[in-house]
Amino acid sequence: MNTIAREILTHYGMPRRSGRYPYGSGDNPYQRSGDFLSRIEELKKEGKTDKDIYELMGLKSSEYRIQKALANDERRSLLVSQAKALKDKGYSLKEITRRMGYSSDSSVRSLLDERAEGRMNQARNTADILKKEIDKKGMIDVGIGVEKELNISSEMKKQALYLLEMEGYPVYGGRRSQITNPGKKTTLLIACPPGTEHKEIFNAENVHSLKDYISYDGGYTYKKPFVYPKSMDSNRIKINYAEEGGDKEDGLIYIRRNVEDLSLGKAHYAQVRILVDNDKYLKGMAVYSDNMPDGIDVIFNTNKKIGTDKSKVFKSISNDPNNPFGSLIKEKGGQSYYLDKNGVDQLSLINKRAEEGDWKDWSNKLASQFLSKQNKALIDKQLNLTIADKMEEFDEIRSYTNPTIKKILLNSFADDCDAAAVHLKATALPRQQYHVILPITTMKDNEVYAPNYENGEKLALVRFPHGGTFEIPILTVNNKQQDAKKILENSIDAIGINSQVASRLSGADFDGDAVMTIPITNKIKISHEPPLKELEGFDVKLEYPYREGMKKMTNTQNEMGKITNLITDMTLKGATKEELAKAVKHSMVVIDAENHNLNYKQSEIDNNISALKTRYQEGGASTLLSRAKSRTTIIKRRGSPKINPQTGELEWKETENPTYVDEKGKIKTKTQRSTKMAETKDARTLSSGTPQEEAYAIYANKMKAMANEARKEMITTKKIQYSPSAKAVYQQEVNSLLAQLNIALKNAPRERQAQGLAGVAVADRIKGIKDIKKKELKKLNQQAITATRITVGAQRHPIKISDREWEAIQAGAISENMLIKIIKNANIDELKVRATPRATTNLSAAKINKISSMNSSGYTIKEIAKAINVSTSTVSKYLKN
Repeated sequence: MNTIAREILTHYGMPRRSGRYPYGSGDNPYQRSGDFLSRIEELKKEGKTDKDIYELMGLKSSEYRIQKALANDERRSLLVSQAKALKDKGYSLKEITRRMGYSSDSSVRSLLDERAEGRMNQARNTADILKKEIDKKGMIDVGIGVEKELNISSEMKKQALYLLEMEGYPVYGGRRSQITNPGKKTTLLIACPPGTEHKEIFNAENVHSLKDYISYDGGYTYKKPFVYPKSMDSNRIKINYAEEGGDKEDGLIYIRRNVEDLSLGKAHYAQVRILVDNDKYLKGMAVYSDNMPDGIDVIFNTNKKIGTDKSKVFKSISNDPNNPFGSLIKEKGGQSYYLDKNGVDQLSLINKRAEEGDWKDWSNKLASQFLSKQNKALIDKQLNLTIADKMEEFDEIRSYTNPTIKKILLNSFADDCDAAAVHLKATALPRQQYHVILPITTMKDNEVYAPNYENGEKLALVRFPHGGTFEIPILTVNNKQQDAKKILENSIDAIGINSQVASRLSGADFDGDAVMTIPITNKIKISHEPPLKELEGFDVKLEYPYREGMKKMTNTQNEMGKITNLITDMTLKGATKEELAKAVKHSMVVIDAENHNLNYKQSEIDNNISALKTRYQEGGASTLLSRAKSRTTIIKRRGSPKINPQTGELEWKETENPTYVDEKGKIKTKTQRSTKMAETKDARTLSSGTPQEEAYAIYANKMKAMANEARKEMITTKKIQYSPSAKAVYQQEVNSLLAQLNIALKNAPRERQAQGLAGVAVADRIKGIKDIKKKELKKLNQQAITATRITVGAQRHPIKISDREWEAIQAGAISENMLIKIIKNANIDELKVRATPRATTNLSAAKINKISSMNSSGYTIKEIAKAINVSTSTVSKYLKN
């Protein structure tokens, strides 16, 4: 047992006490369980403070706090037992209150509350989980960050470790040298099996991480982060086939309300996976229904015909036990538990991929594949607003009073502008948002249920990939529709439409497809056309079903990129509606080919895709919009680029001896990949000359120009001269900053280790997943790095800069090299505030330009004022002028 444990046990018995319960066994439960608390209460009556008490007891403040919390739990446990015993004897609540000496029955109600009893046992439950893991694995890392991994408080962890030590499980501390950073040490805290010696904790290969459990309720209960899904009997499921209306709600899953193993929790709707008969699964959007047949708990809607075997309606699971559905389940809340009638924890049948609230956080930038097909006025408005946004940002950075911060942010700004020129995304339109779609069969073809918008508003719906303006329905918001209100009233990020509208959205179904919604105003005109007749009634699953021996789709993203670029080029070059219909049909097949085993090669032939490519692309992407991100090969570069002081352009050195002889004796050149937009100085070199491309060329060139201007300013910005005299004046502040920096830099080796482990974890996680989306991969990466940082003890310690320390920096008391390190380990947003000069009454040209651009794009005065960080009266004044 370690020193802390010995101290705690030693000081548990104080003068006037003998053993753990010195006061005998009278009627007062405090005398049986609370001698520690009783002693505290006595000392408090004598006027002692908490500090006086723990010093008198010979305890540290942390040890005193732990013992006090556990003693409170023990006291309450005895009170709970007493209240339960009286209740079991048949006493009324009033009589129990009287017998236990309470003034009101609320205290007794609290003691009899099962949830409150659970709170009391949190530390015990946590200790039991730790003990279980130690018994199974051996030594366990319980250092900094483990409480986050378990999803409990640090105080709860301390209490649990104390209980472990009381039961003979030693908890040792120490420091171990870091392999990747000589001279640096990692602080250890290891919980060990009984009998383990202190020296054994330094055998790193025998220390394991605690990653098999997580608490979703603060320590009441513990679950595994992901367990193999529980299977549902298909006899509980009714399939609603096409002839029965299933085609009008294809992908929607109705679940019976108030069925414990099918609860959606707090959500009203969710994109789910449900394992069926152990080897199949349902995929779709789940909502509650109050109209279910007897004996049926789930209704699955499909566009398949009556007579189709259930096994062909359901999807087959993969062989990966960690990912049977071939797609990601939410890290937190994806799986849940409930108490059955016997009070036993059971895993829910619901596995959530996304739920209510997840879609509203999707990025709202306007992709070029949508905006480039719009009217020129809208294209110009949004690209000009995007330029105005960047100009305002540039203007703000140039105003910063600290040159080092200015240089760091100018460099970052330049990189952002270069990337913007390649990706060609524009600022969102006012109140634009993503919503998942759900079917309302009684909704009219020209209406949408959208509670985030005003009744009667006009709403444009856009689904990606986006074929053309003929795929944009303009609908009227009807939030009084009764059937929709039953399912979606006050929905955060879902809208209701009928299947006719969904089919116009590139053949969308209701298994989780989402759309971008744009409100139409007198300033926002969205171009749209009637649906193409050739697309009416087109069903990819019926037209191009699986055929024995056909080539299966394995690279959806790549194929979708090709057909999307073709549609963009065809649109800009004036292709006929008949030609566009063929390309759009093929895109609809491609997007679902991998998931539904569609014959995309036959679609390619039937829709004459090869001939369309020859005519409109001449063998490759042919417009600025499709060429911008197209790959190009360049001779391999070496080192970091230099900045041309006259132009601000980046200048790279090519690798020495770029040619080599391969194993077959052929001369090869060392190359690397880039994009055509990144490698051109003038975006017009990628254009075929259409007006839309010219608008984007102007935008891209302005972004490139701003990047170059930022770099020119960066290299001409002077630094604050280091001042020894200032250091002498601010020596205390300098020491504080350097001490904080030293702590922050100690995290670097662990961060490197965490990054490496995260990369391995993500690669393993996506091994069985086909065509993972970028936003899903980004989310996975974030989850993985969070987990591995906890595992290796990597924890960022941001530097907090006081007013006086900022004075020291501005006075030159810190060298520039040291200041750069401090800035990189501080909160950049806080530094921006400090570096911003005092507000003036006049707005800059960039801000005035942004006011004008936002007003032109349809933003309200209130929205503009918030974006510019000025009053509405100021905005009104500049708009009038």
